[in-house]
Amino acid sequence: MKLSTDGAWLVEARRMLSPNCDARPSGCDISLIVVHGISLPPGEYGGSWIDDFFTNRLDASVHPYFAEIEGMRVSSHLLIRRNGELVQYVPFTDRAWHAGRSCYRNRESCNDFAIGIELEGCDDQPYEDTQYRQLAGAIAALRDRFPDLGTEDVVGHSDIAPGRKTDPGPAFDWDRLRRLLARISRHDDEPSLDL
Repeated sequence: MKLSTDGAWLVEARRMLSPNCDARPSGCDISLIVVHGISLPPGEYGGSWIDDFFTNRLDASVHPYFAEIEGMRVSSHLLIRRNGELVQYVPFTDRAWHAGRSCYRNRESCNDFAIGIELEGCDDQPYEDTQYRQLAGAIAALRDRFPDLGTEDVVGHSDIAPGRKTDPGPAFDWDRLRRLLARISRHDDEPSLDL
């Protein structure tokens, strides 16, 4: 995968701009990637609901759960759908509103220095092969562009907001992601499905 020359956009992603973002604090380098899980309504996949949620167009009358999240102003940098489609809502160079109250290595407010990547899914259902491949490719591209992103600086939302968040959940295979990233870093061919 490739980033735009300014590092703001993933070239392969469809862009759908979210208003739920702002400038990162001055001098705040990108040094963390936070993996999230999302499905709207919970446990259901497909449709435009995630796009609508991140762009403040979600119709609360369509589903009872939508009334619970009505008025929330959140976003993420990138979404990886079940079929592998990439959707980018916020430039990586800007601050997306994805982490909420959070802390990583004694640093509060992770939105300031993190990139948020959403996987369409649930805590207790396996993610798709193509989602792991797309996630690994996106992380590798981001690491190439942002030198402060180390090999240990990819965490789940649950790691930075324990007790408040559970995603991407126990169904997410961290070992599989690490194997894919190691394979990419060795400049091997495209990661295979059996990792």
